[in-house]
Amino acid sequence: MGRIIIMIKEKISAQKSTSLMKNNSQELIIEINEKNFEEIFLINGSSFITERLSRADLVIRPNTYYMIINVGKDPVEIHYNRDISNHKIIYNPFKYESLQKINLKQEIFHKRYDLPEGYIDTLPKWYSFKFTYPDYNLIFIRPEFGLSIQKHKYRNEIWEVLEGKPIIITGNKVDYFVEKGISIQNPINSYHTIINPSKEKSTFVLLKERWTGTFDENDITRVFNPNQYE
Repeated sequence: MGRIIIMIKEKISAQKSTSLMKNNSQELIIEINEKNFEEIFLINGSSFITERLSRADLVIRPNTYYMIINVGKDPVEIHYNRDISNHKIIYNPFKYESLQKINLKQEIFHKRYDLPEGYIDTLPKWYSFKFTYPDYNLIFIRPEFGLSIQKHKYRNEIWEVLEGKPIIITGNKVDYFVEKGISIQNPINSYHTIINPSKEKSTFVLLKERWTGTFDENDITRVFNPNQYE
């Protein structure tokens, strides 16, 4: 009896994506119609490709992380040259999309963490919580969630990891399982996001965010918004 191929093609709806996965020990080739290349963002290992996608970019080396994001308005069909059902899922941005969206309570963080006094505002969401101080923010990201892929026109951001081991995208680079104490800069108009890949319910990522330029909550362009936050 021949080997059964579980999945050799997949259709990605508009503003949806595959999971972030890790390839196995064999090279994976992804086929996408070239007319759709402009609608695709691609993670291939440490590269985050948002323009000038090529067929060479769609070759995933063994044991490499990959993710395909459709930022367009129409579905895109993709084909794989082999079965991917045994590839490890690192992060599924739509795993909890059908659950009720209940904002996190700030009491959770006061009980678990030694928060500095003096914050002047909070921004609760169901996937993150932000404490705003006069010159920095503390941002908690819930396990198995990530922020939107976004950019800003009027500010640079500097992110310092205080807790957890997040995956951080900035510009055209992906850093995996970033250690505590590491700082990463997000220049003006560069795409960036942070993902908490932990499967432990109590393991939040804690990020200290500073900025240069003008900080405005409305200065944000979201190109991929799996949490549907407005």
